[in-house]
Amino acid sequence: MSRTSRLARVALAGLLGLGATGTAQALSQDITAEFVPDPANPTKNEFRNTTPVTGVCAWHMPNRCQQMGIFTIRTNDFAANANAPIEALHEDPRQGAMWKVPSEWRDVQVTHARTGETETVQVRIAGIGHRWDVRPNTSAWARPGYSWQGQWSTAPSPCQSTGFLTGNNTLALFFWLVPEGAGVCSRFPGTTITRFWYSTFEFAYALRTPNPLGMSSGEYVGNITYTMGPHQDFDFGDVVIPSDNQLTLNFSLDVLHTLQVEVPPGGNRIELVPQGGWQAWLNQGRKPARLFRDQTFNISASSRFKMQLECERVMGNTCALRNADGHQVPLDISVSLPYGLNRPDGSAVNRQPLLLSGAGTQLFQPGHYVNRRPGTLHFEVGREHTDNMLSQGGSTYSGMATVIWDSDL
Repeated sequence: MSRTSRLARVALAGLLGLGATGTAQALSQDITAEFVPDPANPTKNEFRNTTPVTGVCAWHMPNRCQQMGIFTIRTNDFAANANAPIEALHEDPRQGAMWKVPSEWRDVQVTHARTGETETVQVRIAGIGHRWDVRPNTSAWARPGYSWQGQWSTAPSPCQSTGFLTGNNTLALFFWLVPEGAGVCSRFPGTTITRFWYSTFEFAYALRTPNPLGMSSGEYVGNITYTMGPHQDFDFGDVVIPSDNQLTLNFSLDVLHTLQVEVPPGGNRIELVPQGGWQAWLNQGRKPARLFRDQTFNISASSRFKMQLECERVMGNTCALRNADGHQVPLDISVSLPYGLNRPDGSAVNRQPLLLSGAGTQLFQPGHYVNRRPGTLHFEVGREHTDNMLSQGGSTYSGMATVIWDSDL
């Protein structure tokens, strides 16, 4: 018996990344993620966001962002300007500084670049912030009972405060969290503002990624486009108008799977013997019920895979052993896999026949990353064919079988 093992690396690159390159009408941001199995934590089957984090999650509250499962991107490739004065103590939120963002979960289809397989990523916007400049000065945002700093460091409902605010008498940077499904968040000044504009754009996003163990190796790509402007996905009101009317998030999901099989030294040479050895036959003439050998192997797998059989000599749906006179008998080969590697219905794999047709071994699915766990290949010649071999007298039967573990489904 010879053994073939294949190491299949599935690079899951599915993330959101803002490497914003703005145009007159659109912003574009790349988001990247990858899955690499972790031997130290085999049950953690999740993508890791590899998009560079900037803004408040990088510099102000990294631990809080990690606990919330959000990431921030800050870009200077954005501008929005007030097209009219912002009146003091106005009552219509749309006439001043307001935000309504796509905080609900949205589906993004990502497609495998080679196979065309599709999966779904979900994304939502979980926070918003800017650098804003104001004339005559920042104190215009003060109103009875509130300093201008209090207006911006404490978020208006339904937004939530982060405590982040910095600025001087003409500008400030702020950032607020946005709960799922939140509506409008707004602020109005105590003094009429003659000029007001944003020169940065910062948002937090949260991701839900598919189960990488059910995905093929390679890259999955997709995108989602949000509209920007009055009554659009990113709505800044009727006075503050962004120069871009779209934001596109480009996703790249890389899956880096492992499939590795290790057979111990000498394990590729299989000697079939009766239960207890040949002594009962040689000394007492007791015919053996069967000839068999179990060969263990260690397997590491995070990907779906199939098993295939190739034969030097074919007999029916399996391999054959033959002696020097040309007499042949079939060799039955089956496999048992360790806990965590299952059939498509989730059941365990115990003595599953390996056939030339591939029936029954077209798909095995990991329930979690299996790292160097033992499995067994079972080789056997049954009673009827053992009797036929013994009737040939003292002869040696041999043959070659190749077992293949293949992640390329």
